[in-house]
Amino acid sequence: MKLALVLFALVAALTAVTLWKARAHETRAEAEWPPRGQFVTVDGTRVHAVVMGPEDGSVPDLVLIHGASGNTRDMTYHLAPALAGAYRVIVLDRPGLGHTARMGTGGATITEQAALLQGAAAALGARRPIVLGHSYGGAVALAWAVTRPKTLSALVSVAGAAKPWESALPTLYKVLSHPVLGPLAAPLITAWVPDSYVQGAVAEIFAPQEPPEGYLRHVGPGLTLRRDTLRENALQRAGLLAEIEALHTRYDAIGVPVEIVHGTADTTVGLSIHSEPLVDEVQNGNLTVLDGVGHMPHHVARDETIAAIDRAALRAGVK
Repeated sequence: MKLALVLFALVAALTAVTLWKARAHETRAEAEWPPRGQFVTVDGTRVHAVVMGPEDGSVPDLVLIHGASGNTRDMTYHLAPALAGAYRVIVLDRPGLGHTARMGTGGATITEQAALLQGAAAALGARRPIVLGHSYGGAVALAWAVTRPKTLSALVSVAGAAKPWESALPTLYKVLSHPVLGPLAAPLITAWVPDSYVQGAVAEIFAPQEPPEGYLRHVGPGLTLRRDTLRENALQRAGLLAEIEALHTRYDAIGVPVEIVHGTADTTVGLSIHSEPLVDEVQNGNLTVLDGVGHMPHHVARDETIAAIDRAALRAGVK
């Protein structure tokens, strides 16, 4: 009996310390990397948006959508500022990531996210923007083009997930998306995993290139390690394959110009699996293949990415 009481006390103490450390970690992260933009509410969900560029209607609107585990800061590191003279750039946090609220607790689908982000862009005055999505954000951009075709003028996919694949869901995502294990694992990760853990993950995503100097300090690794963000990101990632399986047969209905940018050394979202089939299925597709480039072309091949955006704008007749 005494042993049971001691074990119970130890578990209770560990739980209390874990929850305290998790809250403290989240508080520090949100203080160090606060919102830099404005908020709009779409159907009850508060969306964080960073807007750069002229507000007088003299340039096209461009929406930038980040990938898994990311936030607006990935796009505002140097891509959005480089575009802000020629475009009115709207960078959006996807639901549950950065400073945008979650859409429920089940993991927002790419179609739900497309509707939310399109509504946020419209609330900010963008009626038919060019839409760029990176990685997971590329799938959201495709869902936007398929399900809301009259609300964008062109689509740019940068190393975007587009087609079904055969590899298994990574173990971390399996655990964090599990209905029982996920809510238990997330506080442990938030409490006990240091922000430096993200550095290794970022290095893998950039490989074979390296992250640019100052990128990790800018992007806010502590935001990624918050409990709700870990859980939401995993649920979104766990549902992505089935959602793409349901969507990809409709790509031939996309009527706007499509520019695709993808590196040959991308081991996160494979060129041959995703972008090469995609360009053959859309009506107005153009694929730029970047030799030796990994999963982050918008950082390591910024000029080529901007050139694709400019082509999309010209082909759409908005520039």
